[in-house]
Amino acid sequence: MRSTTDFDVRDWDGTARARILWPLPITEAEKDYRREQGLGELESLFDERAVNPVGLQRPSVV
Repeated sequence: MRSTTDFDVRDWDGTARARILWPLPITEAEKDYRREQGLGELESLFDERAVNPVGLQRPSVV
């Protein structure tokens, strides 16, 4: 499973913390895969296949 990186979490002087999230359109098959295998596994597929997050016409990774 993918671990949280410096990009995902921000701390401010130990007084505040935020996790940065951003939307990524997914296909119906990817949604089903996430439900069955978990978010970490789906993110791993995105990483392995170097998904372009702004590519609206990209093929499914599943």
